[in-house]
Amino acid sequence: MTDRPSARKSHKNPTPYLGGVTIVIGVLLPSALVVSGDGRLLTLIVASLAVALLGFADDLRPLTPSSRLIVEGLAAAAVVSMGGRIHLFGNPLDYLLPLLWIVVITNSFNLLDNMDGAAAGVASATGAVLAIPAFMVGQRGVCLLLLALACGCAGFLPHNWTPARIFMGDAGSLFIGFVIAASALLVCAGSRDETIVAAPLMVTFVATVDTCVVLVARHRANRPLMLGGTDHVSHRLRRLGLSTWQVAAVLSATAALTCLAAVPVICGWVPALIPLACTAGAGALFVWLLQKVPVYTPHDETLPDPTRVPL
Repeated sequence: MTDRPSARKSHKNPTPYLGGVTIVIGVLLPSALVVSGDGRLLTLIVASLAVALLGFADDLRPLTPSSRLIVEGLAAAAVVSMGGRIHLFGNPLDYLLPLLWIVVITNSFNLLDNMDGAAAGVASATGAVLAIPAFMVGQRGVCLLLLALACGCAGFLPHNWTPARIFMGDAGSLFIGFVIAASALLVCAGSRDETIVAAPLMVTFVATVDTCVVLVARHRANRPLMLGGTDHVSHRLRRLGLSTWQVAAVLSATAALTCLAAVPVICGWVPALIPLACTAGAGALFVWLLQKVPVYTPHDETLPDPTRVPL
């Protein structure tokens, strides 16, 4: 099963695109063997498997957005009901907002998988660093799952590095996004102040900024929001002169730095308000600056790099 070249894609040869299946197996199998009565870990494994199967089905035959959102919403609801709720409003919003956040970040990582090495590199860095506070706050099962995710994506990365010999497909990108979003929420859910907002935003900084850049740009250009295109952060960095591997390295390093900055916030060593303001300000600045990079031109599809456009 291959992703074949077309006018909207830049790779030149048919490329296998079910590499995400190997990531899912490599992450969930060892995690499932050591569940040992951990209800949160078991719920997270089952929910993430459901999302992976959803992505696999979408790889085989594109699904409707509504069917994808329903499955993602049910999987997110399972995680929220097992300890992923927040404690901010004291009403149903404490359940609804984390559910919506998981769904958004899941699809943000799906959008991030648009260039060789980008999504796998970001996921490797995020999983490895987020495992640190997960262990420190007592979420040992979540810590194990994050380490497995980091190792699985790191093992996949050499095959996905430019020029990619295999793509992860929706089975991989949706699975990765869901595991990271749900894990970050479980690790931070006990917080009662700005930490519950600041830490997840810092952990998912790269994917969040990428999604915001795309949505703002397409809204300003009156383009369909759900239409794939070469207008992501990675494509804009390519237009600024970075090579494909440099783009993947920059995105991965940025994810590692923002996740490291989130560790003292999650552990309660520093007040969360200042990191929240800095993260939100930096994100808004990047979104504004990246809008200045021209991407909507007749030459969008002729850039000489092996980027891929999500359908």
